[in-house]
Amino acid sequence: MLQVRGIKKTYSIGTAQETAVLHDISATFEDGVFYAIIGKSGSGKSTLLNILSGLDTPDCGQVLWDNVDLSKLSRRERAILRRRKSGFIFQSYNLLQEHTIWDNIVMPYTLDRRKPDKENIEKVCSILGIDQMMHKYPSQLSGGEQQRVAIARAVSHNPRVVFADEPTGNLDPQTGITTLQLLKETVAQMGTTLILVTHDMSVAAEAGKIIKVENGSIIC
Repeated sequence: MLQVRGIKKTYSIGTAQETAVLHDISATFEDGVFYAIIGKSGSGKSTLLNILSGLDTPDCGQVLWDNVDLSKLSRRERAILRRRKSGFIFQSYNLLQEHTIWDNIVMPYTLDRRKPDKENIEKVCSILGIDQMMHKYPSQLSGGEQQRVAIARAVSHNPRVVFADEPTGNLDPQTGITTLQLLKETVAQMGTTLILVTHDMSVAAEAGKIIKVENGSIIC
């Protein structure tokens, strides 16, 4: 279970301090549920995602992963926790262009110095329809195919939570729908929690629960 309690976050740009991006946010994310975080640009939804995932830290409040407070961990310990318990999917794919598709997918294992779970990787890639692309390079794939590789990289090491920031934003509508359905199917089969940020209500409608962020606060 993932929880945030009393989260606040403020950013400064130059000498001018902005108003708080997040205001006293508390929420609980249960295991195996697909959550969509929605809101207008600048509402704080991506900041919330970054704090939930441990990529950023709040000014105050707690982020609890299975009752472990991330603020009590060192930067290295947070990095290890993210690597082992979470996966990330970004709008821009963030694939390593000089590496093969296989090497991109097994990167979480490589960084953690673990032997890849070949059976699980093959299962995930089969679901996503990219099992015949392992020796290709990202530049040889379409945008939709690259995003499927990004999904495989995020889930193939059996993370507890997958964080996705506008994962279909760079795809055409039909490819985006197909990719989202494949992502849903993959995490559902693995029992993984999915926390997805989007401004697209058709994407959010696919979620089990919707969290709306407005002016830095959760309003529903």
